[in-house]
Amino acid sequence: MKKQTTKRLTTTLILTFFTLFSFSQNRRVADRYFEEFAYFKAAKIYEAVFEKGDTSKYIVKRIGDSYYNNSRTVAAESWFRKLIEDYKETDSDYLFKYAQALKSNGKTKKSDSIFTVLNKGLNSDEGKKYLNKTVFLQDFLNGGNKKINIRNLAINTPFSDFGGYVLNDEVYFASSSPKNDKKQRLYKWNNQPFLNIYKSTQYTELLDTNKKDTILELRDKKKLSEPINTKFHESSVVFTKNGKFMYFSRVNFDGKKLRKDKKQTVNLKLYRAENISGKWDNVIELPFNSDEYSVGHPALSPDEKILYFTSDMPGTLGGTDIFKVNITEEGYGKPENLGKLINTPEKEMFPFVSEDNVLFFSSNGHRGLGLLDIFQTKIYEDGTFSKVINLDYPFNSKKDDFSFYVDMTGKKGFFSSNRSKGKGDDDIYSFYISELPEIEKCYQSVTGIVSNKVTKKPILNTIVKLIDKVTGTVINEALTDSKGAYIFEKLDCGNDTFTIVAEKDDYRSAAKKDFTLTKKNKKVFKVDLVLDPLIVGNQIVIKPIYFDYNKSLIREDAQYELENIVAVMNNHPNMVIKIESHTDSRGKKSYNRKLSDRRAKSTRNFIISRGINGNRIESAIGYGEDQLLNNCNDKNSRKCSEEEHQLNRRSYFYIVRGKNVTVENVKPDIIDSKGFEDQKAILERLRRIRKPRKTLNRRSLGRKKKKCYKDEDECNKESF
Repeated sequence: MKKQTTKRLTTTLILTFFTLFSFSQNRRVADRYFEEFAYFKAAKIYEAVFEKGDTSKYIVKRIGDSYYNNSRTVAAESWFRKLIEDYKETDSDYLFKYAQALKSNGKTKKSDSIFTVLNKGLNSDEGKKYLNKTVFLQDFLNGGNKKINIRNLAINTPFSDFGGYVLNDEVYFASSSPKNDKKQRLYKWNNQPFLNIYKSTQYTELLDTNKKDTILELRDKKKLSEPINTKFHESSVVFTKNGKFMYFSRVNFDGKKLRKDKKQTVNLKLYRAENISGKWDNVIELPFNSDEYSVGHPALSPDEKILYFTSDMPGTLGGTDIFKVNITEEGYGKPENLGKLINTPEKEMFPFVSEDNVLFFSSNGHRGLGLLDIFQTKIYEDGTFSKVINLDYPFNSKKDDFSFYVDMTGKKGFFSSNRSKGKGDDDIYSFYISELPEIEKCYQSVTGIVSNKVTKKPILNTIVKLIDKVTGTVINEALTDSKGAYIFEKLDCGNDTFTIVAEKDDYRSAAKKDFTLTKKNKKVFKVDLVLDPLIVGNQIVIKPIYFDYNKSLIREDAQYELENIVAVMNNHPNMVIKIESHTDSRGKKSYNRKLSDRRAKSTRNFIISRGINGNRIESAIGYGEDQLLNNCNDKNSRKCSEEEHQLNRRSYFYIVRGKNVTVENVKPDIIDSKGFEDQKAILERLRRIRKPRKTLNRRSLGRKKKKCYKDEDECNKESF
């Protein structure tokens, strides 16, 4: 009984050892294909390793990377999701790639939520890259080819003028400019008249000094009538897009007297007015106002379902915070603080939300240039925010800068400031962003011919990939034409190194060459590639595969070669082959015949283990030294060189059926070029967070051959 237990234990240990050994071998073969940019083949081998039981994080990462680097985002998303959800991966590299895969697959809500997590760890420059560069303002803020003209408006007065919101080409703003009335009330805080809401017509004009410079101006200033304006403060307006409703701020005045809180302070409240037959009327107070705190500075989301505002209501984190409330058919929901990412222990106020869902606001709690500065943050679909970004100069100064507005085009808008050299207390400034004259960009291109190594003829419909060498990411793909030619154009000049890879079914693993860009405009790189065919006549031809002395175990380097057999048979589902193996004449005939037969059958078993049906391998027979190709028989063995003996050590993979099937003119699918539109920004991000690719140590895959000239079977290495 004890002996049986020991025997079973020994058997289990041996099986476990060989299982682990097999995993390790297969993994290293996949690693080699991965390092050669043969991502699809690598992915399939990694997946086979995973299915056989090696479910390590390394394998999951490599499968995801193989699909991601080849822009197969659906498969990449699946494996990255497993990596992050099941293996709890928190590496920013993989979070970023998962988010990119989701975005590419149209799952923007989940993608945005991951980018939010990433942005919390980014500096301001990196954060900007997640904002919409297609809008003129964002392109300007990101250093795009834009110029801006800032204008202190002609309608500004020595008093307080601020705000600016456009409805039907009319700009609404607040001003404390006097009415030429000796009995006019003055606000004791600053000894100025009370604020009222005005409107003016906007227009653009070209400067006389430079016809290419456009400025935005206002004219025909008019004060809104009652019931909007009263004898006390009104300011900060926002309109629904159809012009039906206006939200605005007003001090706590009921039409008869000012109402105060327990500390005898008059607070702000929010009101809504309705446009009835062209006249503003039906002014109502919003239900979440209170005599005990202020609510003001309204802003609407692009879909007008959320109202943002400033308040010091209970739950405020600082002096004043920005809140939001849902607008429903029944009325308004419960106000919600935007949280610590937006609000600080100081003051946040004057929110505005642009058409591309970017929140602009003023704060003296976030790091800025002076007192109140203007900031921005992207609002994602799930209600979370990107990192808060300072707009910097010229929007911000050493003084207070606030009440930002930009129109739907992102080209023009307004902000307010009490910066030096203004006309009065607070002034309204307009801005207009325009294109700078186009500077000739420096582009380079790479072109070449892909040809058949045996026939020397060009190969049609070969997939050619442009790969970033630092990250291993596929930048673009192209197909060769009837002349075997490909081209990649408009590569930005610089010093980036790329790898050109060509691959096609029924050819050996991808041929590749590197090239490095320069700063010479219109330079054309010539990179020709040669592919080695796997089908030659009625055979599948691979390089010799080697075995350890007196062994038939399939080594790693042999596995690497045999993957080509598997690939060809997968390409041709009806193909049937037979395997023949041969040795040279050194050693005993009977031994060589038995050894080569074991190796032929071991080769067959490996191919079957990779998913090929055993019925598709008609036979696997070893012939030893029975079919020599030259006169290096037993009699002449010592007279032959190693090269002559090598001719006899060979294997044949004959195509028995299906040999007339060809994929030579089949047009494969390549990645839609639209998938690469944001690739440059993606690469910039990846290069910051990802370590350079490590070159695989292949010492274990290519063992040094030792010469063998002995008559007996004492050679330390045999091949067929």
